[in-house]
Amino acid sequence: MSTGARTLTVFLAVLTALFVAIAGVCAGWPGPVWVWPVLLLAAPALVVEAVRLVAGRRAPIPPEVTPYLPAAPVERREARVSGVALPSALADYDFFLSGTVRWSPTGAGGTEPLINPAGLAVEAVLARARAITERREPGRASLVQHELNGDLSVMRTEPSGRLRVMAEGITLALADHDRERLEQLAEVRKEKAVWEHRRKHEQSRREYLGEDVFRNTGTALTWWLARNDEQVEKTVEDIGLIARLTSAVNDTDVPERLRHLVPDPDPEPSPFDPPTTSEEERSRQPTQVRSGQARTRVRPDIVDSTSPRTHFGDPGARR
Repeated sequence: MSTGARTLTVFLAVLTALFVAIAGVCAGWPGPVWVWPVLLLAAPALVVEAVRLVAGRRAPIPPEVTPYLPAAPVERREARVSGVALPSALADYDFFLSGTVRWSPTGAGGTEPLINPAGLAVEAVLARARAITERREPGRASLVQHELNGDLSVMRTEPSGRLRVMAEGITLALADHDRERLEQLAEVRKEKAVWEHRRKHEQSRREYLGEDVFRNTGTALTWWLARNDEQVEKTVEDIGLIARLTSAVNDTDVPERLRHLVPDPDPEPSPFDPPTTSEEERSRQPTQVRSGQARTRVRPDIVDSTSPRTHFGDPGARR
């Protein structure tokens, strides 16, 4: 009974006793003197008993107002792992994992000997992480890190059934020298891809020109007219040149029917041939080449008197 209920009960008992005493005096109830004290003591007891009976008949406290009792906290423990090497999809390129492993006992295996829960929990987490990393490319370390954080954030029972384990704060990285090698390999692959595209483009152009455009002189002329449709007369004048070019591309001789259109190239001088000069150049030169002998025109006014020709004359002049 609460404090308020006790106060109310005492108050009612006192009022009842006073009411009985006043009623007895006013009514002139006969009796010995000891009767009145007994009535004064019995009245409060009757009131207290009546209140107790009424309180006992009240409905019990409904379930919805029952005080909430929080569940006992789950026992959890943790261990830190750092720089654990895990394989990737490429040989010799390992990931390095760091993070915090957490676990809680499941209650199974109570009769078995003592175990090291930290070892079981770390082994279970690393096995789950390895199943992911060994199928991922090492160049995607940041993406694999987020994937591991999502998978290892769920509490799962490890194979022995004794613990439920998870991990948080996972970081995944590559060694600096491995990252540099991967960047270099990626750059080489990109350059190779560009070179392959250029080579295929050049090869395609060669096939187009050799097998389609310059298959013969007619196809070459058609291709040239399609690209220069306003230069018909110029194209007609260049038929011989196009025929020579087509023959050179196909490594064949110019067809007989087109040879009259091919301009004769000037023969290249041989290094053993004497230099040739035109008639105009010969007339301007004081020295002329005739019959293999050189003759010099001598002006009479500048003949040296000491020269043998002054005394004996020019042998060629007397002829």
